[in-house]
Amino acid sequence: MEKADLRSIHVHPVKAFRALSLREAVVEPWGLAGDRRWVLVDDGGKVVTQRQQPRLAMAAAELVPGGVRLSAPGHEPLSVPEPELAGTVPVEIFGDKVEAVLAGPDAHAWCSAFLDADVRLVHMDDPAVRRPVDPGFALPGETVSFADGFPLLVTTTASLDALNTLIAQGRHAAEGPLPMNRFRPNLVVSGTDPWAEDGWRRIAVGEVVFRVAKKCARCVVTTTDQTTAERGKEPLHTLGRHRRIDNGLIFGQNLVPQSPGTLRVGDPVTILD
Repeated sequence: MEKADLRSIHVHPVKAFRALSLREAVVEPWGLAGDRRWVLVDDGGKVVTQRQQPRLAMAAAELVPGGVRLSAPGHEPLSVPEPELAGTVPVEIFGDKVEAVLAGPDAHAWCSAFLDADVRLVHMDDPAVRRPVDPGFALPGETVSFADGFPLLVTTTASLDALNTLIAQGRHAAEGPLPMNRFRPNLVVSGTDPWAEDGWRRIAVGEVVFRVAKKCARCVVTTTDQTTAERGKEPLHTLGRHRRIDNGLIFGQNLVPQSPGTLRVGDPVTILD
């Protein structure tokens, strides 16, 4: 293996909105600072993502002091402060029941107008206590934000190159090559062999150690163009033919931090186990 390093860092301040690329990020026990602390919910309290609303790919959220700034084509930007804790509302995310704090009415109106659907924006005020990691893959006390299931997701450029080679040989070759943003990772690592991450158990990125908790099974969101919100067949068609592992279509690994620290683009990546 070549010398591996951290190629890029990404956070998603509002879950399902466009990714925000950073040069450095603080690692908190439940994920990168600012990642997926906000989410949209429907009138029944269920989380709304690109699975139901691919158009969310075209919305962006910028981290600003004390909150986020929302923007989307055809809509005036809106700054949303972190709401004060004056009570919580129940949120359902992939079967988990989580308490969250409602943002103000301006945020609800902005998001509902963008989607042409009745949605509300909520904030996770205290990730240390709100949502535990799936106990089937967690150590005691591990928690997560509004990410799908784990604090961070890592992918590798070598595996994307290998996947794009397979796509080019397949039925839907015209859809490729796919960019990495289809997979919505937090960390992208370069300098590995293709699919090397399948065998990782513990890694260090710069000064921070991570436990590799579970392979990442992919869903329909990966078929969504993150610029246009249009959907295709790839990469799920090709993953289904070549990367079906443990009943999932696998690309990337879920991580749980084992130590605090700050990550910076260019940090060395060391495979510990």
